[in-house]
Amino acid sequence: MPEHTSFFTYLIAQFPILGELAHSLGHTLFGKPVTAHTIEPFVVSIFIVLILVLAAIATRAKIASGPNGVADSAIIPEDTLTSRTFLELFIGLVYDTMKDAMGAKRAKRYFPVVGTAAIFIFFGNLLGLIPGFAPPTSSWNITLGCALIVFFAFNYYGLKENGFGYIKHLAGPVWWLAFLIFPLELMSLIIRPITLSVRLMLNMSVDHLLVGIFHSLVVLVVPVLVMLLGTLVIVVQAYVFTLLATVYIALATEHEEHGEDHGAGKKHDTAHAAVQPHA
Repeated sequence: MPEHTSFFTYLIAQFPILGELAHSLGHTLFGKPVTAHTIEPFVVSIFIVLILVLAAIATRAKIASGPNGVADSAIIPEDTLTSRTFLELFIGLVYDTMKDAMGAKRAKRYFPVVGTAAIFIFFGNLLGLIPGFAPPTSSWNITLGCALIVFFAFNYYGLKENGFGYIKHLAGPVWWLAFLIFPLELMSLIIRPITLSVRLMLNMSVDHLLVGIFHSLVVLVVPVLVMLLGTLVIVVQAYVFTLLATVYIALATEHEEHGEDHGAGKKHDTAHAAVQPHA
């Protein structure tokens, strides 16, 4: 298969209306002409979303049709690795990661945003291991979109939880240093979606490129080893995105949290230290 092409490239070529739609949306996108090839990552993303929705519906139907009813069958895990058990394990890992960073109360509250991003990015990365497919997460348009959702989410949650105190926190602990600290904190805040999206895009682009090169040069054994390493990259990059999104939300909403999450506040220094190299 030619370089920079996938099955979706040929599929989109069969529907010229997609290219015409892309052209009608604008002549340029980030300085590049809008073509059918430009919208390929968006088409692939829609494909992944549809697959995930169908998998969720099938899993829900399987639980509801259990021999002991919804309640019993939902509690008892299956003996083999199925779509249900995989999704349960995946969701459990994401939730545990969030709970460790921000406490159970906030983890439940903000899980829909972080969990959705995590599962989309993981399966988007995973698609790149299938010959003939390109991961949508190797496109900056897609990763930037995911990062911007996280960016607007944690700022919205921070303002909702702390009000003006969220803005005031950016000015630092003492007012006479606000003129120096506030611009630095604001700049750090603004570049978060850029670093978050560029890191994911570059790692997945390089990973997909290496897998493609070894597939074209060597037929047996070596591509399998490279794909195993690629699997590690897929998991790590999905985890890093999930962890950073969790830390950003935790830092934005921690000041007004008490009670159950009071113990999680002790982890602020660790979380803040973890986010500094990535901010």
